[in-house]
Amino acid sequence: MSTGAIVAIVIAVILVAAIVALIIVGKKAQKKQEEQQVQLDAMKQTLTMLIIDKKRMKLNESGLPQSVIEQTPKLLRRSKLPILKVRVGNRVMSLICDEKIYDQVPVKKEVKASVSGIYVTEVKGLHGKVQAPEQKKGFFKNLVAKAQEKAGAKMVK
Repeated sequence: MSTGAIVAIVIAVILVAAIVALIIVGKKAQKKQEEQQVQLDAMKQTLTMLIIDKKRMKLNESGLPQSVIEQTPKLLRRSKLPILKVRVGNRVMSLICDEKIYDQVPVKKEVKASVSGIYVTEVKGLHGKVQAPEQKKGFFKNLVAKAQEKAGAKMVK
């Protein structure tokens, strides 16, 4: 066999092994996430809260209790998380928001939210519906829209 064929076979075997390893790790991670979701659903409470502020900030700067910060892995402490500053009753607290609903959370409005520990999983409007914010246009879409407007063409959605 030529050296080129041997190198190609070795690379193919390594790629197949890497794909199999990723599939196994992915299934384990999915199973672990499903178990955590079951725990979140079991601990869920519905609270009425006023959302004061929402930001993406590092865990160390978020104002969460020190015990929560110590329990998180060191790599996650530097990553930015969606943090909500809310008032429940007469207490002001910092809560972690689910990434899926972060954009839907209204600021300075009273909402009913499903909370599991310090994790907000769902938000419903108390007075009316919670509206999703408008999607921001990209740089090139803005340029095209301005050019069409100057040319007198109708806006294309």
